[in-house]
Amino acid sequence: MTIDLKPSARDYRGYGDKPPAVRWPNGARLALSIVVNFEEGAELSLTRGDERNEYVYEIVERIEGVPDACMESHFAYGTRAGWPRIRALLKRYGVKATINACGRAVATSPWLAAEAAADGHEVSSHGWRWERQAEMPEAHEREVIRKSVEAIAAATGTPPVGWHTRSSTSPNTRRLLVEHGGFLYDSNAYDDDVPYVETVAGHPHVVLPYAFDSNDMRFTNTGGFVFADDFARYCCDAFDRLYAEGATAPRMMTVGLHLRIIGRPGRIGGLERFLEHIAARAGVWFARRDEIAHAWRAGVGLGQWSPTPPLTSIQQV
Repeated sequence: MTIDLKPSARDYRGYGDKPPAVRWPNGARLALSIVVNFEEGAELSLTRGDERNEYVYEIVERIEGVPDACMESHFAYGTRAGWPRIRALLKRYGVKATINACGRAVATSPWLAAEAAADGHEVSSHGWRWERQAEMPEAHEREVIRKSVEAIAAATGTPPVGWHTRSSTSPNTRRLLVEHGGFLYDSNAYDDDVPYVETVAGHPHVVLPYAFDSNDMRFTNTGGFVFADDFARYCCDAFDRLYAEGATAPRMMTVGLHLRIIGRPGRIGGLERFLEHIAARAGVWFARRDEIAHAWRAGVGLGQWSPTPPLTSIQQV
């Protein structure tokens, strides 16, 4: 029987059972990436002049035609109460994280991005608004990238080198990042436990897979997490498996957090228990994503890299 399949450019095999012989700094078995998503102020809102209100938060509810004060208040919790808790916990355990920040959120609360940078965290770009880019016209997406870079550079003094779009990218996103200049990696993939390199517009571009399972988003919208221990137990189990595999092959673990989610008093203990579980383990590299991307490039023979993005003034907030 002949099976007629449309050709696919997708890579279903990856490294298989032969990953590159990359060793993390100081012989670490596992690169652990804590990603804190900073989206508050970038959610769609009629009060900000957007075309509609965001409707995905602690609940799912559409308020159409008028401002949604309930939704806006849920988001504001992240900057008002969630960030101080998360910031203090990262300081206590000496963890340097990647702050995945929407440009409009940074432009709205530049003090938060400045605090993160002062603490030694990486501030990467999560787009301009908290929205998907899958169907975004190319010219508009190019402008989104520009505004996001400029907002982060204005608040922190350093342009972002990482990118992560909410939901799906457009077919143009990676090419536009390379054309803009200054981007070392993106996190818009979910298909592996190690980084890999894509050739984009003739340039090597690092992809750092993200994770939706070891992620506090599962506390919301029937995601399966209810108690703080649900988050802690799942992340500890994922860590233990990857740590064991890291004895013979490079492994990376991503833990995704959100200011308004894990920052709640009934949830923050899950992050605390996870950090306590791994704090005394030898061979764990708590790494920012830019550090992981640099290490991977060096490990696979691509050497170092320095950003050269052109920066102009912010035209819209």
